[in-house]
Amino acid sequence: MSARVVRSLSAMALAAGSLGAVGVIATSQPASAATGSYYLALGDSLGAGYQPGLGDNKTGGYVGAVLAHLKQTDPSVELNNLSCSGETTGTMLNGGICTYPQGNQLAAGVAFAKAHKNELSLITIDIGANDIDSCATTTGVDFTCLAKGLATVNTQLPQILGQLRAAAPNARLVVVNYYNPFLAAWLTGTSGQTLAKTSVTLADTFDGEIASAAAGVKAPVADVQTAFSSSDFTPTVTVKPYGSLPLNVARICQWTWMCSKDNIHANDAGYAVMGKAVIAAIPAAPPTSSPSSSPSASTTTATGVSSSPVSGPPVVTDGPASGGNESVLVGAGAAAIAVSALGGAAAMRIRRRRDGGRS
Repeated sequence: MSARVVRSLSAMALAAGSLGAVGVIATSQPASAATGSYYLALGDSLGAGYQPGLGDNKTGGYVGAVLAHLKQTDPSVELNNLSCSGETTGTMLNGGICTYPQGNQLAAGVAFAKAHKNELSLITIDIGANDIDSCATTTGVDFTCLAKGLATVNTQLPQILGQLRAAAPNARLVVVNYYNPFLAAWLTGTSGQTLAKTSVTLADTFDGEIASAAAGVKAPVADVQTAFSSSDFTPTVTVKPYGSLPLNVARICQWTWMCSKDNIHANDAGYAVMGKAVIAAIPAAPPTSSPSSSPSASTTTATGVSSSPVSGPPVVTDGPASGGNESVLVGAGAAAIAVSALGGAAAMRIRRRRDGGRS
């Protein structure tokens, strides 16, 4: 584990975004003829364009904005969005949530990249937040779990990116980092405001780990964190019905469902901002040198299905679930960890409401 992660654990807080999904329906598609160029999207629920009450929208979200941008210069470009709500780095490598003929999302992505190696224009990926969301519950924090989760991201994200780069040495690859939904704790009062401030340092560290992994394969990072003004507590902005808020908190209330629905996912405005961040990061050309390629297979499209209402105190459910109340907190137990550090005064638990649709 890197020294940066060790410092993070001692700070006792972290916030990250994206996630949640339950049952899975997958459909496989034959590889189409190479008539144009392709955009391959990989990731978790943010890549899938999830919104509460609407479910996944794999041609919408930030991916849809990027696709529209690509079509301005190449109308023939086609999208293959393999994103899976609830995906972790582990399930992206080994499967277990969404179903793919190749066994996992990464293998499906590598197969598609190999099958279209001369036509693949762009790959985007957001992954990692779900690795650390099961380490805290409403009754306690498992620090061993937290350390393991962060170490897993540090180990497995470079593996994922390395395989993608090897499979698609001539494609542009953009890695997407995360906004900080836990800034919404600001709304709960003094203790919550302290917690929100603490979360910024840890979110910086988590996104720094993503940047490090991206640098290892010479891939730019779409800086969603900065696009959401995540570190900017000044100036203040008036947001109805919450009143005057620090800019970073205002962005979470305006661009995600956190403040209105206790849901970590971006809304239409937030996905548009994410899309702009990705577009700004797309390089003019791929790196000059890359690892060797990996084996190919057929292509797949996976979709997720969520269900089951939630009652009681708001609780985050970033990973797979199957009904009833969930007690998993956001971002590696970021909330619970920070609350523990603050004596539990700012116990703002955040749930991802499941509305019976896809997620």
